[in-house]
Amino acid sequence: MPRIRSHRSALAAAAVTPLLLTVWTAGPAQAHGAPTDPVSRVYACSPDGGSPSGSAACRAAVASSGAPFTAWDNLRIANVNGRDRQVVPDGRLCSGGLPAYRGLDLARADWPSTRLTPGAALAMRYASTIPHTGTFRLYLTEPAYDPTKPLTWSDLPERPFAEVKDPALTDGAYRIRATLPSDRAGRHVLFTIWQNSSTPDTYYSCSDVVFPGGGSSGSGGGSATTSAPTDKDRANDRTTAGASPTTKPRAGEQRTPPAPSPSAPAATETPNTQADSTPVASTEATGTGPSTPALAGGAAAVLLLTGGAALVLRLRRR
Repeated sequence: MPRIRSHRSALAAAAVTPLLLTVWTAGPAQAHGAPTDPVSRVYACSPDGGSPSGSAACRAAVASSGAPFTAWDNLRIANVNGRDRQVVPDGRLCSGGLPAYRGLDLARADWPSTRLTPGAALAMRYASTIPHTGTFRLYLTEPAYDPTKPLTWSDLPERPFAEVKDPALTDGAYRIRATLPSDRAGRHVLFTIWQNSSTPDTYYSCSDVVFPGGGSSGSGGGSATTSAPTDKDRANDRTTAGASPTTKPRAGEQRTPPAPSPSAPAATETPNTQADSTPVASTEATGTGPSTPALAGGAAAVLLLTGGAALVLRLRRR
């Protein structure tokens, strides 16, 4: 009889252990995301990007990369730990140095872009298909930036013009607000770094923007349109942005829908307007706790541990 009880206990432990390992090895959900306003290159050129994805720049980027940017929310590098300038090489900032995204580094002056106003309030929407905590650092290329040359670290200031920790997540997107530098004109790149605090990942993205003065495309020429989007365009944007990305999440991850895209289907350049001019650089959001996936994972772990222990003890008593 002792042998039977021992055998039953071993079987119970074997049945419970894989479940517990699944919970613990899954760990926190890995974050995914990219800016949709000002629209980033990777999102604009993805299958979810709408009309801009058919632009000459996007077609060239996809051809250079060898595949469509279906995983537009997955441009990330692990274990950078703030060593961005040491890890990501010059000329490969927009791809993060990742071969699957190398087409985003093409030096062109016709990328889909967003109109901005110097010194005005920036309202960034950073879509998060898998939310998590972290710090966003925003850089804007120097006044002398030339879009016809590869983007290098020397094209960016040493310090970001905005740094925001754990902004609020609303309708599937982080809302990041800051005041833009007032000395820019023409075409520039808004370079965003998202360093996660609850995962080892750091995300990189390039959003092409155009300021009044110096021509609609800056020193690089180009032919971006400046017409404002119509109500029909906005409705099409919402439909396009609602498409679910096909990137498969890691074990234990839960996706949320991406935020609505601001990119107008009928134009390659769209305005970014925001009435609130209050800068929030270097501020920390309050009232935000762990994400729902994290809470759900913790609760599941507790239940499994409690149930597994009770099952083993019960079988041992027989």
